[in-house]
Amino acid sequence: EAQFVESGGGLVQAGGSLRLSCAVSGFSLSDYAIGWFRQAPGKDRWEREGVSCISSRDGRTHYADSVKGRFTISSDSGLNTVYLNMNNLKPEDTGVYYCAVGVFLAFVGKNGNPDYWGQGTQVTVSS
Repeated sequence: EAQFVESGGGLVQAGGSLRLSCAVSGFSLSDYAIGWFRQAPGKDRWEREGVSCISSRDGRTHYADSVKGRFTISSDSGLNTVYLNMNNLKPEDTGVYYCAVGVFLAFVGKNGNPDYWGQGTQVTVSS
């Protein structure tokens, strides 16, 4: 079973920045991606939106249209720890951000089904 250590959430004013980090261990997948989903306030679990991910195979990245140009995902070598730099944050970025591990396509769109979920971290952006 995968173990997650997530950090970096918090409260920030609109226009500000936050950095999420996620260290994952204890899983065995040969071709996977690590990234984040977010669940907006009042939304159900199946409405979680894939925000961004990075591939273990070739380092390619994916970003939801709503965060392109503002968020940047990166990792250390070996994808032991993944980071999400979030700039120019908007109130609509508010939600619980869940680190996850799964196939790359699981992070595209909503209601993705990655293999493993982290415990989530709260991000609140005030207007």
